[in-house]
Amino acid sequence: MPPPSQRRWEIDALRGLMLVLMTLTHLPSRLTSPLGQPFGYVSAAEGFVLLSGFMAGMVYGKLAVQRGIGPMRQAFFRRALLVYGCHVAMLAFLFTVIAFVGVKVDQPAVKDLLSFYLQRPGAGLLGGLLLLYEPPLLDILPMYILFMLLSPWAFSLALTRGWMPVLAGSLALWLGAQFGLSELVYGLFQRGLQLPVPYEQNGAFNGFAWQLLWVMGLWMGASRHASAPPSFAFPRWAVVLAVLLGAIGFTWRHAIGQAPFPASPALNLLFDKWQVGPLRLLNLLVLMVLAIRFGPWLAQRLPRIRALEILGAASLPAFCAHLVAVLVVLGTMGNRLDRPWTTDLPLVAGALGFMVLVAWLSTRLDRPPGAPRRAASAVSATGAG
Repeated sequence: MPPPSQRRWEIDALRGLMLVLMTLTHLPSRLTSPLGQPFGYVSAAEGFVLLSGFMAGMVYGKLAVQRGIGPMRQAFFRRALLVYGCHVAMLAFLFTVIAFVGVKVDQPAVKDLLSFYLQRPGAGLLGGLLLLYEPPLLDILPMYILFMLLSPWAFSLALTRGWMPVLAGSLALWLGAQFGLSELVYGLFQRGLQLPVPYEQNGAFNGFAWQLLWVMGLWMGASRHASAPPSFAFPRWAVVLAVLLGAIGFTWRHAIGQAPFPASPALNLLFDKWQVGPLRLLNLLVLMVLAIRFGPWLAQRLPRIRALEILGAASLPAFCAHLVAVLVVLGTMGNRLDRPWTTDLPLVAGALGFMVLVAWLSTRLDRPPGAPRRAASAVSATGAG
């Protein structure tokens, strides 16, 4: 794997691609179903979390090595505070503009999205600010905030005892999540603190499961600063097996559909997105092996798409812009998937164009005075996540 300085544009482009796929999945259109989970039973969210963890590991790992745990912890806290500010802004937009429009035009999509808030606005507002109430679509940023606040502890343990205890603990939490750990912990807090929000309103993502992807990314990114960084080279048999399993996952997804076992909800839990089910995790690891093995080869031969790099370099403002676009469409047009192409194509193009514009403006504003244009990506990357 090339050094981080040589891979930054590639990682930015990959994160930009994940943002585009997330937008196509969340924005109700004729493209929502066919482009959801396009590479197998793995969505863009898994790839985005893993890549963001990798970027955080590179950026904050370098800071920890060069300046120590204290400055690294402060940098993580500042980034978490920025993400929290963005989350509060999205909540304000949802609770005011979108709620007003949705109720005014009697839009079922918005009423379903805000069902708890419309029933208990006080508890919804307080719960949202405390990261307890997470309406659909607004449940990703809170997860990032928690990951960033906990990452310094992982780094501290990794620098003193190595990454194996960190990875082992992360894997144990993921395993616990498959057997109800999240529900158990939330239930204990709810009984003790009388939390105002029921568990089912706490967001779809199970943080105890998803942290594994973030920690894996942290480890891979931070390992780039080791005196002898791992090469991430895989034996031939592993690559061949990954190609075979990747082809099976891709064919299965597009031949059967979004649900791998349409007649068996119990078996679908093996591929469950919100819990990162075991077969879903396997599918993700297979795609990761293929990306690491063939990504550099493809990067040398495929044309660079600057729009994707811009989106990936300014991933936080681009993600917020995607939320704004999706919420506006839901509030004004609902979640219909059968609109004519003459409506859907301009809608999708407008949403993606808006995201690129916001990301481009963000990189311009973040650029230090007098910095060359090529430094914009590096400047934004220090936000890692």
